[in-house]
Amino acid sequence: MAEFMRRSIRLALVIITAAYACADVYGQSFDWSFLTPDDSLQIYAVSINYPPPFERPYTLYGIYLGHGAVITAAHVVGRRALLINPRALIAGQDLSAKVVKQGSFEQTDLALLSVDEAHVPLKLGLRRNLPLCKMFPKAGTEVVAVYPERTARSHIVSPSLIRILAYRTKFNTLIRDVQVSGSGVFDAERRCLLGIMSASVPIYNTSRLNARAGYFVPAFKIADFVRP
Repeated sequence: MAEFMRRSIRLALVIITAAYACADVYGQSFDWSFLTPDDSLQIYAVSINYPPPFERPYTLYGIYLGHGAVITAAHVVGRRALLINPRALIAGQDLSAKVVKQGSFEQTDLALLSVDEAHVPLKLGLRRNLPLCKMFPKAGTEVVAVYPERTARSHIVSPSLIRILAYRTKFNTLIRDVQVSGSGVFDAERRCLLGIMSASVPIYNTSRLNARAGYFVPAFKIADFVRP
């Protein structure tokens, strides 16, 4: 029995060593993220707040794009940025952030923040820049909303479900479940960023009164917004 255990351990070590060797051949480190695919996206999630006395009783969110850039909703930053820089908690590191560009909820509900890239944790700095989705998925496609502490599964829904007709054009990128402002919505299969959560919109639902869906600012608007 003891000999069998020793052989099993040696075999496991050979397999692990071979896996790392194969990874090195292609110039990449071995990626274990397939074990928890949704959780692997959490590292990009950012908590945003302000220091006292401007802090809020709640925390809102953003997404780290790479190269020191953080994208969030404009109303997450609000008017406090005129008085003091927000704080961004990135991969557990509390950093001062500077608002580089800010839209508005009525127009483009996005804000671009910048942090000192030298202080971004190495485990995030070594990753590739976060890809933006180039194609918008059809209704029913599974998505993942990410936060530093958790993930939440949902799916794309059609804007034709919106009860207020005037909203169907303005809030035409929706997921079934309302998420917290500034959190990122990812395509569950392609692992790219679909958008940033912005608003709660009333929809038709035969089984639930006062049903609402979550509107997110889509990736193509993010691409235009961050472009120099």
